[in-house]
Amino acid sequence: MTPLRPPLKVALAQSVRELPTGPGWGYEPKFDGHRMLVFRTADGVVLQARSGRIVTAAFPDLVEAALALPAGCVLDGEVVVWTGGRTDFAAVQRRAAATPARAALLARRLPASYAAFDVLSVADEDIRRLPYETRRAHLLTLLSPLGPPLQPVPATTDRRTALTWYETLPASGVEGLVAKRLDSPYRPGTRAWRKLRHTDTWEAVVVGYVGPPRRPTALVLALPGDDAVAVSSPLGPALRAEAGRAGLRPSPGTPTAIAPGWGEITYVPVEPGHLLAEVERGTVRHPVTTVLRLRGGLRGNG
Repeated sequence: MTPLRPPLKVALAQSVRELPTGPGWGYEPKFDGHRMLVFRTADGVVLQARSGRIVTAAFPDLVEAALALPAGCVLDGEVVVWTGGRTDFAAVQRRAAATPARAALLARRLPASYAAFDVLSVADEDIRRLPYETRRAHLLTLLSPLGPPLQPVPATTDRRTALTWYETLPASGVEGLVAKRLDSPYRPGTRAWRKLRHTDTWEAVVVGYVGPPRRPTALVLALPGDDAVAVSSPLGPALRAEAGRAGLRPSPGTPTAIAPGWGEITYVPVEPGHLLAEVERGTVRHPVTTVLRLRGGLRGNG
């Protein structure tokens, strides 16, 4: 058998406005974090972001915890950071963007948790072809002896329980539900799962800007579940002034991003976590990200 190795494509979900009904569905809460694959190899641990980027060095606490997993397993899930009793995506983004020199310090200040919702390999055997309910059983077997910070997400086949989660969990930072067919295989790169978000807006972390610092023309944003950045549509006059007053502090580097309608552009990076944006995102092939309002960054112990 050939062990699974990064980079791997992850399974995806399409947005829906109602939770699927009928028999044969499983439901899970959707946490507000960074998508990540955990590879427990014979030699150690490798962490891969959704984009395929290797982010092992940014999460030394999760690497240490994952060493307790049996060799040859691959997990899929979300990295989250809890502050003040709720998940804090700004804190997750700071962890993900940490340099190796700062990663250990941030691991102590903002410890990460891993909410696992699937397993792709056991003992170096690729089990993605197996039904979701079988993979779920493998996941529980792997994680039940361990405990935090590696934990399986809750799951239920009862739609009423899922709807109760949908109504009560947003206060803890859960952004919605994911529905999966119990008999479905893991399908990389395919939107076979269903995602019901609690709102049509997202909380994004400002990681850069385009234009002058006192009146930026657009913001560069990190959104939950994806380590790729998005460039906002042009800001209106009021938001440009507000962003300028926020005191965006440039970081070294000249990164680039793809902006709808503009192509590849260079932007000024800033340290993530100090400014958040509530955004609305279209669902077309090249979605437009519109900033609705801005607010201050990290909650709790930022």
